Amino acid sequence: MRLPLGKLLKPVFPLSAEAFPKMAAERFGAQEDMDKTWLTFEPVARTLVDTFYTTLDDPRHSVLVPHLESIEPELRGIAYEGAGMGLMLLDSLFPFTKRLPAFIHGPGAPYRCLIYIGAGLVLPRVPISPQRFLARQDPLLRWLVMDGYGFYQSFFAWQETVEKHQVPRSVRGYAKRGFDQGVGRSLWFSTGANVERIIATINGFPADRQGDIWSGIGVACAYAAGVMDRAAIETLFEAAGRHRSSVAVGSAIASIFREQSGQPAPHTDLACDVIWGKDANAVAAIAHQAGLGLTHDGPDPAYELWRHQIGNVWSRTSVVRPSATEVGA
Repeated sequence: MRLPLGKLLKPVFPLSAEAFPKMAAERFGAQEDMDKTWLTFEPVARTLVDTFYTTLDDPRHSVLVPHLESIEPELRGIAYEGAGMGLMLLDSLFPFTKRLPAFIHGPGAPYRCLIYIGAGLVLPRVPISPQRFLARQDPLLRWLVMDGYGFYQSFFAWQETVEKHQVPRSVRGYAKRGFDQGVGRSLWFSTGANVERIIATINGFPADRQGDIWSGIGVACAYAAGVMDRAAIETLFEAAGRHRSSVAVGSAIASIFREQSGQPAPHTDLACDVIWGKDANAVAAIAHQAGLGLTHDGPDPAYELWRHQIGNVWSRTSVVRPSATEVGA
């Protein structure tokens, strides 16, 4: 009989889909629009939590993969992210198992970006140095681990991370950039994807951190549950100002997530159309082209070079659209 590890660890990792909207309401007060938005977010949160505990209970590929593949396509990527959480925790509790890399390089390969993010969601809760963990991961995609780390800290340590703008001392160097991208992605959920709350919260951060936070918003806007219409995305994109290229990079990363998993979504196409004037497949192709010939042994991480190249393409090809004020004039 297998030990139900997920049930045993629930007091230690008390994740609950029901708790997420309550935490968001505590930060901004009761908001009618947030209540409605969380009805859309709830399946995402529940899938992440459920697959995390399911993975802890039985991580064998023969059991885990059929379960993940049985989840509806729109939520399947989130399910693999939850699996990444569970496998990361198991590897930290049983250091010689190597379940996470075996899954990433095996049946989880199409979802490897999201699995890395899931691993990062657990990293703040385990006694492992972020730097040491990153050193053992894929040299290009390992920074997505820090995206998950930043998401976790922003959502569950709101006062320190968002209000006081603190970064954990263990997060150093380029890892801080990935951390801030995760902070931005988290704000999408914490604010209930409300344009005004997103803008006000980002504007409270130091100016040198806002670009990466906006990039995280770009990922969430293009990948997460579609809760914004075209006008709202246009308003948000316009508000990014000089950080629009960062939003564009985030949306391109999200298009890669969709392409790798083979799960397209209308809201990804919508966000890419607003930001790039192209559908998600075309944006993903641009991102792939930008990544050709990258080297891992230069002074800057290959991931940053890739992002920089994507941003350059957007800057060269973007169409300047009139602002809302200009349209109404």
